[in-house]
Amino acid sequence: MPGPQVIGIGEVLIDFIGVEHTSLDKAATFKKCFGGAPMNTIMGVARLGVAAGAIAAVGDDFFGRFILCEFERNNVDASRVKVKKGVRTTLAFIVNDPVKGWVCIFYRSPWLKHTSDTLLSPKDIDYDYISKARILHVSGFALSQNPARQAVIKAVKHAKDSGVNVSFDPTLRLDVWRSATILRKTYVQMLRSADIATFSREEARFIFGTSNPKRVAEKALKYGIRIVGVKLGAHGSFLKARGWPETYVPAFKVKAVDATGAGDGWNAGLLVGLCKGLDVEQCAKVANAVGALVVTKPGAITALPSRDELNRFLKANNVKVSI
Repeated sequence: MPGPQVIGIGEVLIDFIGVEHTSLDKAATFKKCFGGAPMNTIMGVARLGVAAGAIAAVGDDFFGRFILCEFERNNVDASRVKVKKGVRTTLAFIVNDPVKGWVCIFYRSPWLKHTSDTLLSPKDIDYDYISKARILHVSGFALSQNPARQAVIKAVKHAKDSGVNVSFDPTLRLDVWRSATILRKTYVQMLRSADIATFSREEARFIFGTSNPKRVAEKALKYGIRIVGVKLGAHGSFLKARGWPETYVPAFKVKAVDATGAGDGWNAGLLVGLCKGLDVEQCAKVANAVGALVVTKPGAITALPSRDELNRFLKANNVKVSI
């Protein structure tokens, strides 16, 4: 049986998303949702009909079992997801604060000594599994703590040596890093290894000192990256591939309910478009469509579309692209 075309490596966790629009201290009700940036993307890839797999670690608890069931339900190969005995699954609590906007806090290192996502180790990685994929999708969040950092870096090196494309999403969360110096050094290492890299405006500003998409692309391409994406939220997205004209594609108009996971969905659309051989502009349109659909329901993966749903949405918006 053929292995996954796209493999995600990094954090998988539980998002508890506040039902009310209020501050964390006042929130009374939370909805339990599957979470973790690289795995949200992998879920999106699988729902769009491209074979996908996960390399991650969960706790030996009911949250870990919930995550494994979600992988199975969404046809993601979770055979390389490790269950860490005596360890709890990583948690996040998220609210839409009317003053501060979206606020997220994590129950993981550096605040807790051990939770599952940080404990993925180099010996947990099946390197032959990676060799058979087309794309290894990597989260910068997972690089914030060891041994997960060592595991991801080793997996990326193996992917590069095997001719597998590396996709890097910085997933910038300053508070989960012990040192800004280590963060920047690690990101530079990843940028030099990545074939595909995507950034929010905030991530671009932190890494490159500018959120101007053209300048971001210029700076990123100097690291050797071949495809650069800048996610612009309600303003759409910018995509630049080496040797191709830059492409700006406006956003689709939808009623936004919850922005959690929109960027991860966008990544899924981009990676699927690349797997399907679409050109740069078509990839951007598919990515924008997936990102737009994600924000229409609460939770990072709740509104991730199937292939048929995405194609219907594209057709309804007069986009002559299908996957």
